[in-house]
Amino acid sequence: MVSRVIPVDPFDLVIFGGTGDLARRKILPGLFRRFCAGQMPETARVIGAARSEMSSDDYRAFVADAIREFSGGMSCENGTLEAFQTRLEYVTVDAKGDDGWAEMVKLMDGRDVVRAYYFSVAPSLFGDLASRLHKWELTNDQTRIVVEKPFGRDLASAKALNASLAEHFDEGQIYRIDHYLGKETVQNLMAVRFGNMLFEPLWNSQYVDHIQITVAETVGVGGRGDYYDRSGAMRDMVQNHLMQLLCLIAMEPPSKFDPDAVRDEKLKVIRALDPVAPHHVVRGQYDASPDGPSYREAVEDPRSRTESYVAMKVGISNWRWAGTPFYLRTGKRLVARSSEITVVFKELNHSIFGEKQDHRNTLSIRLQPNEGITLNVTIKEPGPGGMRLVDVPLDMTFADALGEEAEDPPDAYERLIMDVIRGNQTLFMRGDEVEAAWAWTDPIIAGWETRGDVPKPYDSGSAGPGDAVQMLARDTRVWREVKP
Repeated sequence: MVSRVIPVDPFDLVIFGGTGDLARRKILPGLFRRFCAGQMPETARVIGAARSEMSSDDYRAFVADAIREFSGGMSCENGTLEAFQTRLEYVTVDAKGDDGWAEMVKLMDGRDVVRAYYFSVAPSLFGDLASRLHKWELTNDQTRIVVEKPFGRDLASAKALNASLAEHFDEGQIYRIDHYLGKETVQNLMAVRFGNMLFEPLWNSQYVDHIQITVAETVGVGGRGDYYDRSGAMRDMVQNHLMQLLCLIAMEPPSKFDPDAVRDEKLKVIRALDPVAPHHVVRGQYDASPDGPSYREAVEDPRSRTESYVAMKVGISNWRWAGTPFYLRTGKRLVARSSEITVVFKELNHSIFGEKQDHRNTLSIRLQPNEGITLNVTIKEPGPGGMRLVDVPLDMTFADALGEEAEDPPDAYERLIMDVIRGNQTLFMRGDEVEAAWAWTDPIIAGWETRGDVPKPYDSGSAGPGDAVQMLARDTRVWREVKP
């Protein structure tokens, strides 16, 4: 199977924070891969912008080093990297002052192309950058801005950020990026649901027993300790990444595959979420191990009450899902790196094969690693001696099913940046969606802060706190095994 590369219009992409870690690890290597795939037009440019004093030649060398380290093994030979470097420029600018902006104007002047501004900076600078882009008349009718999470830390701050951007840009120009939505399997989730007659009639509380969403990481907080201890797993992962996965798995079919139609249905899911009872939330902190320090040691606060793990039982009060629980969990320093959505269907009402056995169909959508979809079905075990049932997987690992092109799919950032250039907002969060997510999240966080809850310790390299197992056991259910 051969993938198609669809060219985009000529563009100038300005990366504010162009020397930062995200630019170095993800944005610049992703752009290089799109360049190698032939998706960048001849006149497209990438402009780094930051406070660091640096010439364009220095920046080209910086980008070359980043690509060699993080391009995923893509060849930089035969002049490809040198050709990409000719597309690069750099401007030293001050987001809070006027230094460097005249040089930016001179660089952009006279080019009637898509202008995309990537705010790869702290959220506190979003308003300043938006203001200066307008002050220096650096916008046109094809201008888009891309903003990274965290988009606020509660409802009040999210509203303030939305308001600061809305002073200068229309909602249709604002692209709030969540890289999970750029993953191939996340988009395939919509194709599986809405492109197949097989699943949609069963996608409701009549046939689905429960749904599990797991995002497990093997790493600790690392060098992000200061940021993470102010946020925790709830703000860092549940409010955005897991919330988006929940919306895609639970939403009604949109009238068409259109940005606002899709996001309207996601918003309805968030607004239908039930409040979460205290006994339906489990928080944890990882302990020390031979491989690394404990969470409290990593953040240098022996009394920290910030969670590195959270699991919860969530209900949705609408016609489709009333009575069907959604179990969400995410954590650091767990046994394996794995992101998976599993739909567990109900047992048969009656088995014709004698003794009752628990043979449930499950549909697992694996986001990482080894992206793919697996449907477990029940068949007869081969051989004589009666009707013995066994569960077997119908596996669609993308690399196996779709050939060489699927072995190295575009990184999420590659796809999402190209969608920005195209002006397609389907995979980006809308302002009211972000605010609705915080409106649901804030009372949960306020509840455990008011109660003074202390996260449960768990072993590094485990599946998390034992209380999370007990939470499902009370419902006579079990978590899916976290596997690499």
